[in-house]
Amino acid sequence: MYQNNQLEPRTLVNTVEVDVRFSEVDSLRVVWHGNYLLYFELGREAFGKQYDLEYLQVYDKGFVVPLVKTMVEHKSPLMYGDTAIIETTFIDNPAAKMVFKYRIFCKSTGKLAATGETIQVFVDNDGDLCITMPPFFTEWKKEQGLL
Repeated sequence: MYQNNQLEPRTLVNTVEVDVRFSEVDSLRVVWHGNYLLYFELGREAFGKQYDLEYLQVYDKGFVVPLVKTMVEHKSPLMYGDTAIIETTFIDNPAAKMVFKYRIFCKSTGKLAATGETIQVFVDNDGDLCITMPPFFTEWKKEQGLL
């Protein structure tokens, strides 16, 4: 766990590498802008695997976590044949939601390709939005040293 200081939120970080595939680029061999959300998803999946918070585990606890906010800022293009380094950071907060921030780099150049953020909320099996943290998520935060 990476912890900044007492004034900043506590965070957990995962990094994963992904090769840019032909199906992800346009006719100029540049990654199509919408695929950055796919890269964020790959980052969240790798994060969940590393920190024991995978989607099916959440589902087995009786919840789903739909996205309610996505934001991407494009800095420099990724091209076909590049390897993207996706850095996914969980931002701790007291609400019943998961906030992730992202930085995507081009491995060969080290250039920052994109930054972004997503927010997911907890919805129970009845389709109701949770306004308090589900007990399993509180326990998970304790296990990660966030509470």
